[in-house]
Amino acid sequence: MGKAKIGFDLQDKIGAIDDRVYGTFAEHLGRMIYNGIYEPKHPLADKQGFRTDVLEAVKALNIPIIRYPGGNFVSGYNWEDGVGPKKKRPKRLELAWSAVETNEVGIHEFADWCEKVGTKIMMAVNLGTRGMDDARRLMEYCNFPGGTELSDWRIKNGRKEPFGIKLWCLGNEMDGPWQMGHKTAKEYGRVACETSKLLKLLDPESETVACGSSNRDMCTYKQWEREVLQECYEVVDYLSLHQYFAPSNVDGDHRSYLTLAENMDAFIREVVEICDEVGKAKGSDKKINLSFDEWNVWYHSSEQDKQIPRWQVAPPQLEDIYNEEDAVLFATMLNTLISHCDRVKVACLAQLVNVIAPIMTKPGGGMFLQTIYYPYFYASNYGRGEALRPDITCTKYDCAKFKGAKAMHVSGVLNRDGELFVMAANRSGEAEEVTLTVKGGDVASVIECKRLSGDAKAGNSFENPNNIAPVAAECKITEEGVTFTAPAESVHFIRLALKK
Repeated sequence: MGKAKIGFDLQDKIGAIDDRVYGTFAEHLGRMIYNGIYEPKHPLADKQGFRTDVLEAVKALNIPIIRYPGGNFVSGYNWEDGVGPKKKRPKRLELAWSAVETNEVGIHEFADWCEKVGTKIMMAVNLGTRGMDDARRLMEYCNFPGGTELSDWRIKNGRKEPFGIKLWCLGNEMDGPWQMGHKTAKEYGRVACETSKLLKLLDPESETVACGSSNRDMCTYKQWEREVLQECYEVVDYLSLHQYFAPSNVDGDHRSYLTLAENMDAFIREVVEICDEVGKAKGSDKKINLSFDEWNVWYHSSEQDKQIPRWQVAPPQLEDIYNEEDAVLFATMLNTLISHCDRVKVACLAQLVNVIAPIMTKPGGGMFLQTIYYPYFYASNYGRGEALRPDITCTKYDCAKFKGAKAMHVSGVLNRDGELFVMAANRSGEAEEVTLTVKGGDVASVIECKRLSGDAKAGNSFENPNNIAPVAAECKITEEGVTFTAPAESVHFIRLALKK
């Protein structure tokens, strides 16, 4: 058993965490919307057709923003199809995911659902098959008070008050050859520039996100960022990053898989460096921050999705069932976002229900929470405030893809309730005896200490929904500090009260 020391200095702060780091993503894909959040014939559906059991599970996550409606979907989406009387809305072939879109849920319905769960929309615009004028029309429809054709159309469709959407994604993954309307970096940079200018003319308080690379392994990575920013640096606010992890990223090596957050950390550092290089070359005082607006573990459903017939309504696509080891990696990804809060201001877990999601539902039946739900729940609810820089001394390990990796991967947040929230993952194959100390303050009590652990390949199901879930763990206050034992491949969620 290894011995680990984790130290926090209350004066050594990385920065304030933007609440939007705990955002998520809802795309018209698979059963995310239909038979996910929306199922009118379900026994627990409300008057608008939304499942109330799902609604309550989402509310518990305290989500600040949800990116909508895509994703690859948005690059072929006509937003007008989803407004007005439902009976008159067209069914469309949805080319990104080879499905049929009924348009039963559009901007009005989704905004109503967001209000029920207490979140806001991060709207993506179609810069694939459409363009800047469509983005302008959508913002006017959504946000202008009234007195114009588009705003009055919104009012006629049942929404007098504007939606008030402030954060706008300028397309999706436009560097990807799979994307409808795929562009070169220069082509996209020009479109992003002009679209952002139009949106800010309509609403100077709006913020825009330009597309960065779809992942760190793209052959155009870094060159794409530089060329896009060269065109739009002064008129956009954020640059996006997307990254999903799977064992295939590390040739199936188990220990390397649990260490993949190192690649996420490198991705963020590299993109920050590029942003600052471009800004310096332009002589600009402006700082471009990051929107990590797609991130997750994704691999379990890859083979089964190949068997799904095309052109169905809401087929069961991307339905990964996560296990305990996935939750460990997931927690380290969250820790990484927290540790870069000085530059990562927005992040979106992809996605929310059924589609590579923390919540799974059965049509007409029940639901269960996946293993990844729990790190997300604890971080979102208790990790809002100021991130502290952890000082970690622990066992190190070597694996096929990484050398000298630390067993303990940790984040600490001095939250708005005055607590110190710690999320500590042991990603090694051996237990660690951990001693946690706080400089600049004394720990008064342990408010909560929960542990997520178990068989690495075990997950939850409709039949066994609590197979892998947080349980109470022993955590003592001693003369040396706060002590606990972190089993191999486990995550601790600890809330400490500090003496005033």
